[in-house]
Amino acid sequence: MKFSHQLQFNVVPEWVDYYLAYDNLKKIIYQVEKDLVAAGAHTDPESGQASPYHHEPNESSGLLTTSARAQARAKANNMFLPALDKELEKIMSFYFKKERELYAEVDALASDIEFVENFDTSIPTRHASSGTKAPNSGSVRKQRTRNNSRASRHSTLARSGSWRYDEALALANAAALKTASDVSQDVDHVPNPSSSSTVAPGHGAGSPSQHSTSMATEVEPDTHRDDDDEDDEDDAKSMWFDPEMEHEKMRFRHNCIEMFVNLSELQAYAKLNCTGFSKILKKYDKISENSTKKVYMNQVVLQAYPFKQETTVKLQEQIDRVRDIYAKIFTNGDTEVAKRSLKMHLKEHMVWERNTIWRDMIGIERKSQAVGVRPSSALKTGPTIINTPFGSIQLPEWLTRNVWTLLFCCVVFAVLLHIELFEGPEQQNCFAILVFASLLWATESLPLFVTSLLVPLLVVMLRVMRADDEDHTRLDSHAAAKKIFSLMFSPVIMLLLGGFAVAAAMSKFHIAKAMATVVLSKAGTRPSAVLLANMLVATVASMWISNVAAPVLCFSLIQPILRTLPPGSSFAKCLILGIALASNVGGMASPISSPQNIIAIEYMRPAPSWLEWFTVALPICLVCDLAIWATLLWIYQPSHNTPTISTIRSTKDPITGTQVFVCAVTVITIILWCFEHQLEWLFGDMGLIAIIPLLAFFGTGILTKEDFNNFLWTVIILAMGGIALGKAVESSGLLHMIAEAVQDYVEGYSLWVVLVIFSGLTLVIATFISHTVAALIILPIVAQIGATLPDPHPRILVMGAGLICSAAMGLPEDELGSPYLSTLDFLKSGVPLSIVATGLVVTLGYGIMIALGF
Repeated sequence: MKFSHQLQFNVVPEWVDYYLAYDNLKKIIYQVEKDLVAAGAHTDPESGQASPYHHEPNESSGLLTTSARAQARAKANNMFLPALDKELEKIMSFYFKKERELYAEVDALASDIEFVENFDTSIPTRHASSGTKAPNSGSVRKQRTRNNSRASRHSTLARSGSWRYDEALALANAAALKTASDVSQDVDHVPNPSSSSTVAPGHGAGSPSQHSTSMATEVEPDTHRDDDDEDDEDDAKSMWFDPEMEHEKMRFRHNCIEMFVNLSELQAYAKLNCTGFSKILKKYDKISENSTKKVYMNQVVLQAYPFKQETTVKLQEQIDRVRDIYAKIFTNGDTEVAKRSLKMHLKEHMVWERNTIWRDMIGIERKSQAVGVRPSSALKTGPTIINTPFGSIQLPEWLTRNVWTLLFCCVVFAVLLHIELFEGPEQQNCFAILVFASLLWATESLPLFVTSLLVPLLVVMLRVMRADDEDHTRLDSHAAAKKIFSLMFSPVIMLLLGGFAVAAAMSKFHIAKAMATVVLSKAGTRPSAVLLANMLVATVASMWISNVAAPVLCFSLIQPILRTLPPGSSFAKCLILGIALASNVGGMASPISSPQNIIAIEYMRPAPSWLEWFTVALPICLVCDLAIWATLLWIYQPSHNTPTISTIRSTKDPITGTQVFVCAVTVITIILWCFEHQLEWLFGDMGLIAIIPLLAFFGTGILTKEDFNNFLWTVIILAMGGIALGKAVESSGLLHMIAEAVQDYVEGYSLWVVLVIFSGLTLVIATFISHTVAALIILPIVAQIGATLPDPHPRILVMGAGLICSAAMGLPEDELGSPYLSTLDFLKSGVPLSIVATGLVVTLGYGIMIALGF
């Protein structure tokens, strides 16, 4: 995760305005970068004088002379460092203020604990109930003194909020009155010597007995005072386990947890901002070619009060102080148990906070990684109003366009079930399922993967599956369910999972990005060279991390170029469109680069090896990229208004052992895939080889359960549903009947003409519906027709149609480049290039497949 997102998701919401303004500092850096590139474009490297744009650029264009470079660095420092100083001052001020508040609250909490321990309101009650003598007036005076000292701390405790002053004062006054009342009752029962006029014999004023009593009375206060001190000490230890203190304990429990959370958040605040300074300085040095980070961090940031070592130690001492208070009250002095309990509460607080306050923000972040999921806003439309000659009719809000489309599909399905178009019920029902699923996939009235889940349900309930014996007995629901589920999880699904594992590991550890930046850093500053380099990188990346993730990666890499382009430059459209189309072409390049390739392999008998696939696909991809490159340069002519551009800097991060391990496992897996036919005696199928990266990456902890959950399971379910539909069409006999009907139309045509016909049909469906849906609908039929030709070559037709699915690039499928591109840009370049790519498949690709003996 980028640090800007990490900062966004880990801030304390109430403190959000007091964190490092990372995004604003990034904007300043981008402005610095733009100024440097502009100065370089206008500076002649030989003379240092300004040169006009229309001069022919060379590979050294855009470089600054030594003096100009020094001036540019000085200007950049004058722009960036004051902004950084301002942010540091803001953080220091907030930290110091928050530290004083929290430390005062901790002191108040400790004072609350001390007060309650020294003033236990249940002591008089316990004395009375046990029949022992109540505390004397000295004890009362001691309690009153504590009460007065407690009242003097009113302001501190009111600020802490841990023990409300009004409640504490009322409790103290009630206890003092009760104790005074008990003492006065005891005094009423003691004889008054001055009022005694009658003395019993032998008990006169001067008698020994009276003297002894008098001495006992004089000594008694001191004896009671010593006993009170011992009782107070014992009560302070045991009072927290008294059931009568449960209410007070709950108050302090809440307060201790609150203090621990607040102090921990302050600690995280300091760490996060310190990391932010380090990250933004690293980015600044990379852009401006300075070496500011080390000096500024050591001499400025780490010398600031929030980031000093003594400040960190002081904060940790306060956290430990709260932990000790919690341990004293709730865990019988066990600090380890108290620490675990408080950390658990801290974790619960963070989870609650993120699930409530930041839910929308995280949802937006995750939504960018979702596949085929429509935004909720698309489901919430206003009511539909139909105007009629008799007035307007307002339909309910839930009757949206998707609902009407779904109802239409259901009506068509019901009609097809009852119209006898075929002799057997299996073919009749299977044809209805085929049309129903195709309509749902084409209209997307249901998500694609939901339609795929619907396929096996209908296949089993309508009993379209037949046995493989000579009589083709119709299977009952139990046997059909077992058969369809066994067919859905085929080896190609495991191949897809292995490809996802490779892609996830290469993306997680930035291997693909590092390789791409190394290549792009060598592209120079000519727009034509940079465009071709980015297109080739996008195509190669699509081979391994899918043609969906590759443009996202490349789009992030070209951000420095887009930021520094002059106003009105056509190179932005040219570059983004080139990456999009090249990624589309890259969907042909390897068996795991797109779902349609997986579906094609499922219908090819025998399945091609990876080496055979590369032999056919890579030449087509290379020529397609060159054709796209030339077409875009001809349409947009970027060199006229953008003679030079900013170079992409290669990463300087060191290579880690984990990256080496991931690359080694990936290379070994690819080699095994390439020679799968020779190793068939050992592995049986390439799907089994795909288990190797799954075991290597997940078994070692390189990829985690969260990474597994982030696999594109919608794509997997879509492929499984397509396989289930294809097997149902084949098992029911419908596929054979369709192939015989089509055979009459293509009879007498050569294999190449049949390939051209089905390539055109596939291109139309893939352009207007979806690449994967086109493969799901067309490939089973193409495979069966290819097998029934006089000179059967089903593998050529299937692979040709599968490659054509990735050649369709006439319309956009997502909004990644929406700030720069429009549908018109795709139409004027994508449509002709789709025809060019199709022509290459049916010519160059056809020749290679014939040569390989497909």
